[in-house]
Amino acid sequence: MTTLVKASARIDAATFSRMTAPAPATARAAAVLMLFGEGPNGPDVLLLRRADTLGSHPGQVAFPGGAADPTDDGPVDTALREAEEETGVQREGVRPVAVLPVLHVPVSGFLVTPVLAHWHEPCPVLPVDPAETAAVARVPIAHLADPENRFLVSHPSGYVGPAFSAPGMLVWGFTAGLLNGLIALGGWERPWDGTDVRDLDLALRAT
Repeated sequence: MTTLVKASARIDAATFSRMTAPAPATARAAAVLMLFGEGPNGPDVLLLRRADTLGSHPGQVAFPGGAADPTDDGPVDTALREAEEETGVQREGVRPVAVLPVLHVPVSGFLVTPVLAHWHEPCPVLPVDPAETAAVARVPIAHLADPENRFLVSHPSGYVGPAFSAPGMLVWGFTAGLLNGLIALGGWERPWDGTDVRDLDLALRAT
């Protein structure tokens, strides 16, 4: 993770393409926790799959995170609080190492601050509230960086962006955009077929 931490000092919003649109005054503050640990299969990252019954982004894979509360002490506090509420992560075992540039997510109306962190004392994780979180997983970076598990997806809206296949999960959209940049910055990237574009609905059914 050392390479990624050093690279975080030179990250700007343009590192994560398609996420640089100007934000309206009504955009709400939010934060996500990009939590990297050392698992049995090397470095891994914590991801969750949102419940299918949610009104916003149902069934999508995401980093733990959510909207800021008035009582939060900044984006790091927001990210840690949300991670604990969603997955049971204990903040005592998490070392925040970088706060990345704020990204506007037009589809949700949020201004999201990604918080990069090292999981130096991992703990068991699970969906704390099944009504919000369907599954939680530590996904090895080696799996995400495997060219066999990387491709692009196309949405009827015209959106085309990176995607990753993980066990029982399709990572796409905002989360995949962040992972795409982080894998490159961390020195984990391997050559993959950037011409492999798959229909989003078909890719979701294949998971």
